[in-house]
Amino acid sequence: MPKIIKERRVQDDAWKVVTLAAGETAASVRLPVGPLLVPLAVWRARRAELIAREYEHGEPLGVWLAPDEGPETLLDDLDDFTVVAVHFPKFADGRGYSTARLLRERYGYRSELRAFGDVGRDQIFYLNRVGFDSFMVGTGRDATDALAAFGEFPEVYQGAVDQPLPLFRRRA
Repeated sequence: MPKIIKERRVQDDAWKVVTLAAGETAASVRLPVGPLLVPLAVWRARRAELIAREYEHGEPLGVWLAPDEGPETLLDDLDDFTVVAVHFPKFADGRGYSTARLLRERYGYRSELRAFGDVGRDQIFYLNRVGFDSFMVGTGRDATDALAAFGEFPEVYQGAVDQPLPLFRRRA
């Protein structure tokens, strides 16, 4: 079973990430049994089927966003998801940081927010600062080693999603 970092510890991950293979469409992709993280295109094409599956069979539902898909596309549906995940296809693509911050601060999303893809230890601390609370590290990376990222910066000066007030405040 794959491993994730959640609640600042390594855990088994039962979620199945659905992707579209060559020749597949959002309407034709096979949906396995169990908790699913589906791409936005599948959510849009099969919304009614996925909601029925969630409520009738008790299978948790999540959606994942590609870097070029903004969080505003989910506003009317955020309550339907147990998890919203953001894909980081390559280490240098930082658009997901903005997506997380918008989901947390502007749109008030409070459930699990997951980063997955090419995610490494160097990013975990900063991803947590903008609102991610679970992480699937990239292939070939060690989730246990990545846990150390949370302790690498014992103090922060700026406010962020994880600590809204700055360490030092100007007195009036």
